[in-house]
Amino acid sequence: MTDARLRHGRASLALSFFVQGVTFALLVTRIPAIQDRYGISDGLLPLFLAAVPILAGVGSVVTEKVVARVRPGGVLRWAQPVVLLALLGVGAGNALWEAALALGVFGLAVGALDASMNMMGVSLQRAYGRSIMLGFHAAYSLGGIAGASMAWAGAHWDLSLLVSYLPAVVVLLPVAFIGSRWYVDGTSVEKGPGEAQGKGAASVSFRLLMPLCLVMSFAYIGDSTVSNWSAKYLQDVLGSSEQLSTVPYNVYMVTTLLGRAVGDFGVRRFGAVAVVRVGSVLAAAGFGVVAVAGGAWVGMLGFTLLGLGLCVIVPQTFAAAGRMFPGASDTAIARLNVFNYVGFLVGSPLVGALGDAWSYRGAMLVPMVLVLATLVYAKSFGAEPARYGGGHERPHTVDVG
Repeated sequence: MTDARLRHGRASLALSFFVQGVTFALLVTRIPAIQDRYGISDGLLPLFLAAVPILAGVGSVVTEKVVARVRPGGVLRWAQPVVLLALLGVGAGNALWEAALALGVFGLAVGALDASMNMMGVSLQRAYGRSIMLGFHAAYSLGGIAGASMAWAGAHWDLSLLVSYLPAVVVLLPVAFIGSRWYVDGTSVEKGPGEAQGKGAASVSFRLLMPLCLVMSFAYIGDSTVSNWSAKYLQDVLGSSEQLSTVPYNVYMVTTLLGRAVGDFGVRRFGAVAVVRVGSVLAAAGFGVVAVAGGAWVGMLGFTLLGLGLCVIVPQTFAAAGRMFPGASDTAIARLNVFNYVGFLVGSPLVGALGDAWSYRGAMLVPMVLVLATLVYAKSFGAEPARYGGGHERPHTVDVG
């Protein structure tokens, strides 16, 4: 495989991360508008928010089986357009069942998309021989900024959901599909499609993977709190306008982008363990500031710290799984990715239930404690590859600029 082909593959995968960042931000930052459009009650809203990660977990499990025959690039090529069209469906419907159908399709497709994107990212990092995973997630954050900005414009101009979503889908769908022509699976440097993944599936030890699964859940409980509740928190608790309530997610994504843009350099210089530890402390501090904020702008400071802290944890968790099981990374990542949705499944209803029963300020302390628990498992990010047979299977590396 030529260096040029690897660079093209890296750029095309970064584009897919960017498109998904736009798509997801357009969905989550307009949750209040979706709730109003379909008449979803506050009691029913957590069920809708929970259904998406449940179905996404199903999509991730199915992807684990599919990539044994079809490489992750093939899954991603078709999953991304389905996610974009499902977003459009959320904006186009009128009846409650139409919202449920569109969100269901979105969930199933996004599970396949997330799993296949991160499989490809880990395999490309292995081919490069150095940390590049945070760069892909930085592209996602950049997309999130763009999507949140579009959502802000939609709220500012009082545009319908369909009018807000349609331009993004019309532009991004063909761009993503054309960009998929240059997908590269770093595993193909040494193996053909499907080779060794069947063996690898039996070699993934859940006991070894479990610490990373817990960290993934904790990180996504924190992330889902920001994604699903930041707009409502600013509007209902801190007294902001609807327009201003779209800003926290944007602030969160900006600081996430900045942290991820330099994160790979931090990993190369100080190691993944140190970077994850610092990120956990910063994220916990961010939740603390949000919980005690007296107004919207102090709340913004908390979301700033949250972005800087949480941004490094998820990419490094995927990368650590790839290092731990280099001969079965697709299987390990598909299983780990399920805990992405476990975090969302637990985080969204948990914060909502605690907010209703106690207070939304108090609810922010729960993800704070869970993110701090990541410190207990930080050593797993420096783990050596798991043993296969009598020795270690070492990743292939290519010196690529």
